[in-house]
Amino acid sequence: MSVVEMSKVKPKKKKQLSSEAGKDSRVKKKKKFWIRMKKAKEEKKATSQLSVPPKDSEQFSCNWKALQEILKSNKTSTNEPKTAQQQPNGPAQEKKDKQSTNVDQNNTSSKTDLGLKAKHKSVAKSPVVEDTKQPAPFKRKKTFKANGEQAAKKQKSEKKDSKPTEEDIWFDDVDPDDIEATVGAEAADIMRKKQGIQKKDAESALVKEHAFEGLTRAVAMDCEMVGVGPDGEDSILARVSLVNQFGKCVYDKYVKPSEKVTDYRTAVSGIREHNIRDGENVSTVRKEVAEILQGRIVVGHALHNDFKILLLDHPKKNIRDTQKYKPFRKTVKTNNPSLKLLCKEILNVTVQQGEHSSVQDAQATMRLYTLVKKQWEAQIKNGTDEKQEKRKRRSPKNASKPRVAAPCISWNPKATENNF
Repeated sequence: MSVVEMSKVKPKKKKQLSSEAGKDSRVKKKKKFWIRMKKAKEEKKATSQLSVPPKDSEQFSCNWKALQEILKSNKTSTNEPKTAQQQPNGPAQEKKDKQSTNVDQNNTSSKTDLGLKAKHKSVAKSPVVEDTKQPAPFKRKKTFKANGEQAAKKQKSEKKDSKPTEEDIWFDDVDPDDIEATVGAEAADIMRKKQGIQKKDAESALVKEHAFEGLTRAVAMDCEMVGVGPDGEDSILARVSLVNQFGKCVYDKYVKPSEKVTDYRTAVSGIREHNIRDGENVSTVRKEVAEILQGRIVVGHALHNDFKILLLDHPKKNIRDTQKYKPFRKTVKTNNPSLKLLCKEILNVTVQQGEHSSVQDAQATMRLYTLVKKQWEAQIKNGTDEKQEKRKRRSPKNASKPRVAAPCISWNPKATENNF
């Protein structure tokens, strides 16, 4: 080979060597990079494990021990300058000292939180176990809640103390019962005074004091039912109440259920399990009620439901149903008025607030009847008389017999003389 050829070959070998060295350096760099990445991941895992709150009781106790030591050191540092200080300005200086103590307490609470996080590594595992206690910030929250409750109670008491006056109630033509429901009883009393209305209690309005307590010719009846069967759709008798003409209770008995009760309907009936558990038998109640009602006028509201549940029948001429009385319907302007509405509009008495009472309902129906007793009875009497007259006119006996004109007979005295 010539010198020229040798010179051409040598640089090729140098290029090969340099490429191999570059590859080695790249591999080393990659290895170092991945080693660093692994170390970083391990450090992250370790820090995340340490940041998680401790689960074992030992870890809790150890952290608490460290926290106590920090608090002791902070207390000593805060107390030392206070003893050295003097109070030349009297009460003004005391206020400043109190403010400074509050600021120090806030700082200590923040320091303790930081100290807990910082000393997780050093106090991870130790054999000492002590009683766990809540830190200071939680107590402060509780006191804050208590202060809030006290403030709310004070506001309520202030509202109760502030009674409404006549100047506050400036509006007119408003029902006092509506005002009582929305504003309160005191405001309703003021409105009643303005309108010249006296509030009536249910008992005083429906029951006559010092009246006869026995049976009278007219008796009011009301029944309460409970639900039976799936979803309490069917009804059975639970209570029967009878009241005389003066509102005095004559008969009131709970009935023992003959089937399993699925719905007591307490919100409407006012009946609970203990009321009917030891009640009277259904058959005896029916017999007693039938004996009382025999030959008497029965007053009630929607009485067809009561007779249906009692399995009793009564002559129509002796039934006075306040739901079907036409003058009541006209005043209330409904075809099927409720007892509550009738009492409010006609008697100015509130009935059936919340749970119902069969005694009170019977008293309400009797009071409605006695209020219009003369008109009602006269209307029934006139109606019966009219029916009787119509029946006489349409009776088949009179229609079958044709009317025959009587023969005209003239009297002749001579003929009589001839007969004699």
